[in-house]
Amino acid sequence: MSGFSAVVTTGIYCRPGCSARPNAANVRHFDLAAAAEAAGFRACLRCRPYRADAPIGTAGSEVVCRAIRLVIDGGIRSDSEAAVAAHLGLSARHLRRLFQEQVGVTPLQLARSSRAHFARRLLDDTDLSITEIAFASGFGSLRQFNRTLSEIFRATPRELRGRRRMADRLVADGGLPLRLSFAGPLEWEPMLGYLAARAITGVERVAGGVYRRTITVEGDPGAIEVGPGGPDHLVLTAHLPRWGGLIHVVHQVRRIFNLDFEIDRANDVLGRDPLLGARVASLPGLRVPGAWDPFEVGVRAIIGQQVTVAGAGTIIARVVARHGIQVPGLGAFGLTHTFPTAEVLADADLDGSGLTGARIAAIHNFSRAVAEGDLRLDRSRPLDEQVAALVAVPGLGPWIANYVALRMGEADAFPSTDLGLRRGLEALGGPTTAAGEVEKIAERWRPWRAHAAIHLWSTPRRQPGAAVA
Repeated sequence: MSGFSAVVTTGIYCRPGCSARPNAANVRHFDLAAAAEAAGFRACLRCRPYRADAPIGTAGSEVVCRAIRLVIDGGIRSDSEAAVAAHLGLSARHLRRLFQEQVGVTPLQLARSSRAHFARRLLDDTDLSITEIAFASGFGSLRQFNRTLSEIFRATPRELRGRRRMADRLVADGGLPLRLSFAGPLEWEPMLGYLAARAITGVERVAGGVYRRTITVEGDPGAIEVGPGGPDHLVLTAHLPRWGGLIHVVHQVRRIFNLDFEIDRANDVLGRDPLLGARVASLPGLRVPGAWDPFEVGVRAIIGQQVTVAGAGTIIARVVARHGIQVPGLGAFGLTHTFPTAEVLADADLDGSGLTGARIAAIHNFSRAVAEGDLRLDRSRPLDEQVAALVAVPGLGPWIANYVALRMGEADAFPSTDLGLRRGLEALGGPTTAAGEVEKIAERWRPWRAHAAIHLWSTPRRQPGAAVA
């Protein structure tokens, strides 16, 4: 069971698997830790639920789940419920009502709890000062930070740091190490293999079992490293110009590796499929790779149409070298540039990069739509609306739209015209299918078609096939 269990007789809430064994008659269930806190319960000191990121896919209706992601991921970096509601096409009053009815907490209470839990992990895992942690967690002032942690955890930040366990503190040579927890299995090597094949020279690099890339935080460059840490967590090492807003960086990194995906639910459905069942059983931790920035994925997908993965990599490396911002001091990581922004590529001179005129026009159109705010890549829209918005950009078709949505984390996105999916079906013993038939077969995989796609793409081929961008 996902979510959290609260015991009315003790006033404590726990995560699944806690060794406490309360009387079932005294237990209340909450999908979100914030809802348990809003109801007056405090976090268990034994299982420390603030250290786990609970899946949110079944917390409420689709619109509420999308709103939860916007609040938690920092897609709307504001405490304004009106801003979140506007992204979803709702009024703030209606959004609050939906939250209270379905998850028992307001958007503001959820944002407050998310920041507090992140801060509590920093108090455990790092030696950052109290002030640094306050701003890294997204709080506007030290006073607000102290008040919030005292209300949620019933202790001051200094008292909470004094309670950390010996094994909590992470030590590393350079950078700030942080744990990224996840639930369910994770196949790390296949994830790295997918990202390595598509790594953008200068921006990304995979070596020694570690993924590295440049990032931009509020206009300034930085870098991240992510590697395995244990059976239930990865370790992120952040190299940033400042720690303010670190919480948003962490949520973006989680999206790269799809750590919040409800993989057990997807495996349960696809594991019973006659074509995919054996494949899912052999790689139960295979996840769809996500993205640091969907815009970057979209540009690469445009470049990757009708060319090999290696060929697309050569072209996009030229674009980055010409239009990205050079970042000194990262030579040891094999990193040299940040990826060009949408504003830069909207009018960039891409002649001589190996792109056709049609591809250049598509990149300009896509970049301009993102830069001007006409195209949002924040998962605030339902999948069909997101795909329609992408297809409406001149030069972008259904394949690109579904592929970008898939890499954004949309669990049911499915680029049905992809040749690699057809080859995967054939390799698994399925029928030799025309492009239009793949989508019909995939209907039985809803709402986990993206999960089916990554299994098809990773299936060894009986004959050469086109690789996805």
